[in-house]
Amino acid sequence: MGRRWAARLSLAAGVAALLVLVVFGGLVSLVLMGVGWAGLALSAAGVWWMLTHTGRIRVLAVLLLVAVPLAVLALYAAAGLLWVVLVSLGLWALAVFAGRAALVEDAPAAMPEHPARRAGRPFLIMNPRSGGGKVARFRLAERARALGAEVVVLDPDRPQDVAELAREAVRRGADLLGVAGGDGTQALVAGVAVAHDLPFVVISAGTRNHFALDLGLDRKNPAGCLEALTDGVELRVDLGYLRAGGPAEPEEPEEPEESAEPGTEVVFVNSASFGVYAEVVQSPAYREDKVRTILAMLPDLLAQESGARLSVRGDGPVLDAPQAVLVSNNPYQRGDSAGLGRRERLDTGELGVLGIHVGNAAEAAELLLHGGQQGRGLTETTAREVVVDADAPVIPVGVDGEALTLPTPVRCRLAAGALRVRVPRHRPGVRLGAPPMDWRRVRRLALTMGRAAAGRGPA
Repeated sequence: MGRRWAARLSLAAGVAALLVLVVFGGLVSLVLMGVGWAGLALSAAGVWWMLTHTGRIRVLAVLLLVAVPLAVLALYAAAGLLWVVLVSLGLWALAVFAGRAALVEDAPAAMPEHPARRAGRPFLIMNPRSGGGKVARFRLAERARALGAEVVVLDPDRPQDVAELAREAVRRGADLLGVAGGDGTQALVAGVAVAHDLPFVVISAGTRNHFALDLGLDRKNPAGCLEALTDGVELRVDLGYLRAGGPAEPEEPEEPEESAEPGTEVVFVNSASFGVYAEVVQSPAYREDKVRTILAMLPDLLAQESGARLSVRGDGPVLDAPQAVLVSNNPYQRGDSAGLGRRERLDTGELGVLGIHVGNAAEAAELLLHGGQQGRGLTETTAREVVVDADAPVIPVGVDGEALTLPTPVRCRLAAGALRVRVPRHRPGVRLGAPPMDWRRVRRLALTMGRAAAGRGPA
């Protein structure tokens, strides 16, 4: 019943949005609405010109971004219809919100949970700098030691090899590994856990904690993750691997080497990015001044006058010369207003592949007007294996937020169900975003469910 009424509310609000324009503004309001859409398209084109040019053209693009919205608002106000347009837009936003809510299907089956014995010698690595000092703020080391864990708190002033720390702990008899830190550190230790078939604990002490989010862990209270040590269950999730150059991957996962020499592997828990983003984060200036570095490098990168020319092969069509590619450990959910932020499951055995190639302002406008969810420049698919090649012997790669340089070709694969993640029995769970808006499905849902409820069956 809830979904049916949400669909009906969506249709009613959508019709009301149009009626408000017609009744109170007549043809003038419809013309002004068209002007508004044209303004959005011009603004999107201005963003593209700003990113792809320097000098005078960039200045003109910025002026366009400021002038166009102001001009549209001035036209609405001069016609005395600003309030009509705002009310109509509010109703339209309500229609889209209710429609997407109606389209949310029953929650997909959760990843299976397996019984887990309490570890006898858990070993945890904690990064005191992660998340602005969450390790100290939540007293994670003290709490973990009180539960019987051996804890190593990394020295912020002395680089340490976290993978080697984990390997040494295994040699001493550790029967569980865990990390309180960012996703890049999580990946390094997760690779060691898989190589030795040990359970792995994720403590959400990083800044974004994407991996923890998709495991259903509490990102606001990392101390709650420690309950996995005493009252935990086990999830079998996939782990991503990049093989830099060399032959195809082995059938069984190997512990990755620390270097990125040909034939070695790099682990990722979230994603590996290639192209524009990976090129930008390689710059030494990026850490000091992100915005200026991005604006300085993007024109040449988007025009492909610098950087490697990529080619991506998977189970689907070949992507030739994409400007940016994201290969993820399981596909990200579509229609997430926060961007690529959530994965429904981490055990499908498939990589998510997202490629972007925008050649002109019209394609950029199309992509931006659709919220980055569809457009001629966007390719979205899944694959069991992905090979990223280039016209260069080495390419920059962003792996779980870390900047690396890898020999080509780079082979991406998943070790299905290889990682035994120990999580608390009771945890918040994954909050799924709403799907993209589909008016046909909303209309069908509003009408046919009513007939079915009345016993007449679908039309």
